[in-house]
Amino acid sequence: MHEVLSKKQLSPNVTRLDVMARRIAEIRQPGQFVIVRRGEGAERIPLTIADADPAAGSIALVIQAVGKTTRELVALNPGDAIQDISGPLGRPTDLITSGRALCVGGGVGTAVIHPIAQGLHRQGVAVVSIIGGRSKEWVIFEEELRKLGEVIVCTDDGSYGRKGFVTDAAKDVLAAGGVDCVYAVGPVPMMRAVVAVTKPLGVHTIVSLNPVMVDGTGMCGGCRVSVSNETKFACVDGPEFDGHLVDFDLLWDRLGTYRAQEQESMARHEESCRIGLEKPKAD
Repeated sequence: MHEVLSKKQLSPNVTRLDVMARRIAEIRQPGQFVIVRRGEGAERIPLTIADADPAAGSIALVIQAVGKTTRELVALNPGDAIQDISGPLGRPTDLITSGRALCVGGGVGTAVIHPIAQGLHRQGVAVVSIIGGRSKEWVIFEEELRKLGEVIVCTDDGSYGRKGFVTDAAKDVLAAGGVDCVYAVGPVPMMRAVVAVTKPLGVHTIVSLNPVMVDGTGMCGGCRVSVSNETKFACVDGPEFDGHLVDFDLLWDRLGTYRAQEQESMARHEESCRIGLEKPKAD
């Protein structure tokens, strides 16, 4: 069992849980993830290791509450426990060791960018981070990233930072030159848009893919993606790949494979919660 040590609301539907996982905290590297199972019979889901404290033996999980399982996880409080956390899994990020890197994070993808920026900073690389959200309340990890380098914040409505998409700010930074590598993590349309900007410029771009994943060992085949017209498994070959070689159309299609089942599960969960709230209280 992995005890929840602390809980913090980062945005309206994104929560950070710091949990005990001593062995993982000691050896994890940027870009790696864990497979989490709340309890017996629960769904297994992949979560990025957004941060770690080896001295305390804890790792940080950043969870976007969009379905039944993620809502159950963010309902946990300090003192509660997660039954299974397996990892670290996946290949560590291919970090450049000198020069200047541009890290682009969209929404909850900013939590994935954070350990990458940490690793680059430790290597002595100059880091510029571009992060975004719909409005100010949706921007996460700004304070942590400012400790590692320059940060440009974008919001769709202009309520904070620069108005517009992260890709617009990325165009300006890239146009000024001096960027040796781009790391982009976020929704598929965002990563695809970043790649569309960097490819003509010939700037190496690494993206983190988020296909359906079950076991995290490459056995189930659910996380297969197409990279340079070859089938890869995100859990063991990735989750990070050369963005210029990724088939984003296939990735987008595969992300919708179980959408109907996810909606059905969510509907049952909401109905169960409603019935529970309506039960009469005992005297």
